Amino acid sequence: MNFFDLDNWPIHVVCVGMIAAAVIDWWKFKVPNKLTFPLIFAGWALGLANDFGLSAGAGGIGSALAGTFLGMGLLLPVYAIGGMGAGDVKMTMGFGAWIGAFFGYPDCLGIIFWAFCAGTIVGGVIALGMILIRGQYGQNILHIREIVNDLFHSKGIGDMHEKANRRRPRWHRLPYGVPLCIGFLGYLLWIFEIAPATAPTPEPSDLPVQASNHR
Repeated sequence: MNFFDLDNWPIHVVCVGMIAAAVIDWWKFKVPNKLTFPLIFAGWALGLANDFGLSAGAGGIGSALAGTFLGMGLLLPVYAIGGMGAGDVKMTMGFGAWIGAFFGYPDCLGIIFWAFCAGTIVGGVIALGMILIRGQYGQNILHIREIVNDLFHSKGIGDMHEKANRRRPRWHRLPYGVPLCIGFLGYLLWIFEIAPATAPTPEPSDLPVQASNHR
């Protein structure tokens, strides 16, 4: 399965969306709703269209929704401690919607999870590089202590996020949409081009009964 095959146009669309989100996040430290919400809704529309016979992937609206909520669930803890903004969460939800609609359930869940892991690793490497370059080790240790303390002494996610926002002006900010984009696109390239034998192959069917087994 070739990454650049025209039959994989949903993958191309979501990759363009991820790149746009990363560029804007790098530029403005914010991923706008004008980009993320249309990306999410378009992923759902693709899944729904597949249910009605579009055959642009193996998933329907159910798997698109599953991918969306998995993307949200993976990033909510990081969002709660202030590690990223709401736009990064919605960016991942959009990615999940399109991956769900294209690959179908349950294949989409593994792809979204491992792409998220790849993005997290890239983000960790970039963050470590920023720490080493700036050399403010004592301040970074203090931030980590505060985060750990909040995990055990906050009343809930809302309280934890409020405390994180109060610390935010003292942090060196990382536009997390950039490592997420690198991780997402890098993992897709991996399963299509580098390790294609491990990639699930979407096989949409014109038969409604058979199609429902992939959704």
